[in-house]
Amino acid sequence: MEVQEWRAARARLADDREGLGHIASSLYNETPRAENTPLLTRPEWLPKTPIPLHQLQLKWNEHPPPPLVTNPPDGLPTGFTTYAEALAALAPPKVFENRPAYRLLDAQLTNTPMLCFGPAHYFDAVNVGEAAAHELATGGKALRNRVGDPRDLNRRPALMAITTLTVTRSGSYVLHWRDPAKVAHAGGLHQVMPVGVFQPVHDAQRDLDLWWNITREYGEEFLGTREDYQHPDRKFTTFRAHFEDARKQNNIQPYCLGLGVDPLTFAVDLLTVTVIEDATFHDLFSGLVRENDEGTVSLARFDGTLPRPVQPAGAAALRLAWRHRARLGISPG
Repeated sequence: MEVQEWRAARARLADDREGLGHIASSLYNETPRAENTPLLTRPEWLPKTPIPLHQLQLKWNEHPPPPLVTNPPDGLPTGFTTYAEALAALAPPKVFENRPAYRLLDAQLTNTPMLCFGPAHYFDAVNVGEAAAHELATGGKALRNRVGDPRDLNRRPALMAITTLTVTRSGSYVLHWRDPAKVAHAGGLHQVMPVGVFQPVHDAQRDLDLWWNITREYGEEFLGTREDYQHPDRKFTTFRAHFEDARKQNNIQPYCLGLGVDPLTFAVDLLTVTVIEDATFHDLFSGLVRENDEGTVSLARFDGTLPRPVQPAGAAALRLAWRHRARLGISPG
């Protein structure tokens, strides 16, 4: 593929994520969905009621079998060996680093809630998922066909993001519009926040902590704290202490709602919700930014409707939380 042709396809992907998402979704019509959204799921990935986050067991496998599809060369311009390499050179997002991450190996959320992880890096998923989305923008499906069932965690490097709906007791939630000029994934779509790839800071096994990852994303996306968590700044240290105190006092209650896969990019999202007392939200987030490194931020009413266009994981989180609103103690806005 010529560079100009590659750039044109990337531009179409950036400009029409919603439309291409509908096309991708139509390819999996027989696959179960999360709460009538495009997000692909399995019965064992959707608990009957929200799971308190601390009840999720996390397991570690240092040496899992390698995935079957990795670093495909499909559709790359001459001189490039991976999609991430081409993207960094030809259409670099503002935020694009190959940081260590967790590969999801297994998931069970209906009986004894459990997630099992192994080591990975961020570009492992980009090289397959974004490449498959890019290929679809050209009308192709060869790579997608090799991957097969997007819910099969052994077919490709399945990195997991944590999608968190932040909603107050009185029914307001934080909404994010992802700027395609700043992000490699889901640009041009609305999303709940915070959202972040599940990644370690120091050591993979020691940092295997969902709440710590979510807390980091709150600091970055809500308050604009810097990402050097090996040397955290005072702003984040102070925020984290107050955040933990509020959780211990049950003024913040995090739950897991389910797990699903984006049909366009194969991104895997753990769907969570954090229910916050209104006074606590005001105390913690009076400095809520209006723009961050990934897009623009606003408040919306939690009333059962969806923003448009919206990322499948965000749509599923909103609809699942709406279905469980009484259990979660949320008053609709």
